[in-house]
Amino acid sequence: VQLVESGGGLVQAGGSLRLSCAASGFTSDDYFIGWFRQAPGKERVGVSCISVLDGTAYYADSVKGRSTISSDNAKNTVTLQMNSLRPEDTAVYFCAADYWGCESVLGSRTDLVDYWGQGTQVSVSS
Repeated sequence: VQLVESGGGLVQAGGSLRLSCAASGFTSDDYFIGWFRQAPGKERVGVSCISVLDGTAYYADSVKGRSTISSDNAKNTVTLQMNSLRPEDTAVYFCAADYWGCESVLGSRTDLVDYWGQGTQVSVSS
């Protein structure tokens, strides 16, 4: 299994970014893709997750109402659209895959994640 993120960058506060996670190597759609972020000097925390099988989405309070996660199963890609970005959203964003559910993401349980992407930097200037 391989996860490849794209779409990070530098944006002004109030702007938007779209992060993508291209997944390969899965033999079915019965898995979950989530996004974690890690700011400098801080722990990696989960922000959003989706069931690739049925599209059920979850969001942490930190991004709820400002972000939308979606899955394009034909392209094996999960996208996180982030709007109204704030300087505190600055972090490296990691795509993560879990065979069992979104609990790993919602509970920021990095030890439960099955696969990780390499990360993409998101920087929001004030």
